[in-house]
Amino acid sequence: MAINKDMKVLVVDDMATMRKIIRNMLTQEGFKSVEDADDGESAWPLLEDASKEGTPFDFIISDWNMPKMSGITLLQKIRQHETIKDTPFLMVTAESEQGNVVTAVKAGVSNFIVKPFSSAVLMEKIEKIFDK
Repeated sequence: MAINKDMKVLVVDDMATMRKIIRNMLTQEGFKSVEDADDGESAWPLLEDASKEGTPFDFIISDWNMPKMSGITLLQKIRQHETIKDTPFLMVTAESEQGNVVTAVKAGVSNFIVKPFSSAVLMEKIEKIFDK
């Protein structure tokens, strides 16, 4: 199944360089609507506003370790929100610790990607999420 490159994507990472890298990978793969936020706390109002406006994000890529609000806290908050709880969520992490994987799976993560990663690996993870 082809991925809808017109979907609205939110990239959340506290490192501006990482946000830019992921954004560039997505745009090079043909994604047209990519926005970003520097942590879960700044991402949350974007998610809520988009939902209220009837133009919710279709996909979220978020780092795990961030100040203010971590990726796992953002995921948990999203999964408890009635209108955006089913939004596919790709967790980016520098750690492949088993405990973290279990925590994220219990919280409802769609898939994982471990830093560093290539554009091909990113697309493979996205395809697995949307082929379900």
